Amino acid sequence: MVAADARTAVTFSLSPGQAHDGVEGRKLIPEIKQGKCNAKYLIMDKAYEGDETRQLAMKFEFEPVVPPKSNRVNPWIYNKKMYKRRNEVERLFRRLKGYRRIFSRFDKLDLVFKFFVTFALIADALFLC
Repeated sequence: MVAADARTAVTFSLSPGQAHDGVEGRKLIPEIKQGKCNAKYLIMDKAYEGDETRQLAMKFEFEPVVPPKSNRVNPWIYNKKMYKRRNEVERLFRRLKGYRRIFSRFDKLDLVFKFFVTFALIADALFLC
């Protein structure tokens, strides 16, 4: 999921349970730019710290904000102050998990589950207004 802040999801996608999140995350980066998002920073957690993801973020003119893993041979400097804002996305996930149907994944079909996540995001946005 790509979120602009603690209340606004920009886009999201589903991935198989056994798949790494980095692959789906790389698919979402071009979608952000197509949506005319004028964000400068792309704040990610360590699951997305791979070279491929960071290079793709820079290609689309984002500044990747992700800490390097502790076993990196060549660690990089990242904006620690901006990284602290990652909790905003985590708060959005927490509110979505308040919907029982989402956290327990009752729906068997991806299409139905995606619809309900979208519905929950809209309901959450309307509730917070």
